Amino acid sequence: MKRMNMKSQSVILAIMLLFSTQFCTMQNGTNPDAEIDKKVETLLTKMTLDEKIGQLTLYTSDMDQTGAFLRPEYIDDIKSGTVGSIFNAYGSEYTRKLQEMAVNGTRLGIPLLFGYDVIHGHRTIFPVPLAEAASWDLPAIKKAAEVAAAEAAAEGLHWTFAPMADVARDP
Repeated sequence: MKRMNMKSQSVILAIMLLFSTQFCTMQNGTNPDAEIDKKVETLLTKMTLDEKIGQLTLYTSDMDQTGAFLRPEYIDDIKSGTVGSIFNAYGSEYTRKLQEMAVNGTRLGIPLLFGYDVIHGHRTIFPVPLAEAASWDLPAIKKAAEVAAAEAAAEGLHWTFAPMADVARDP
């Protein structure tokens, strides 16, 4: 019999795990995600319409302009629980300060999501994604993404806008 390659073995293992999880759920009648689903539903019933809309709000911290800066009205909105995420805020001290404001200073304590353009690295800069793709060096591309992810996570980022391809046009 022909030996399976590593990719085929991984696919079969993933399918087996999926079915075993489903089988265990059917056997003992519990859903592993039920507890999380219940917490989410409970939280949603406590939220006002303004808070639900606020969770869809993405502000920018203007950090890239002159250093850490957040508009005063944004701080008021965070404290009222009507902000879900902030773009361009990074650094462990800065994001922690904002996160504490959201978690400890609001009625429901919902944490903020922090996003940033980690397009071709964060602290360590790598070639743009198009150049990486042209290299056909998949292990190097994967390693660059791992380094960028680790650096971004260390600075409090949860959400990166990467990879990307810009289309520039002159008017």
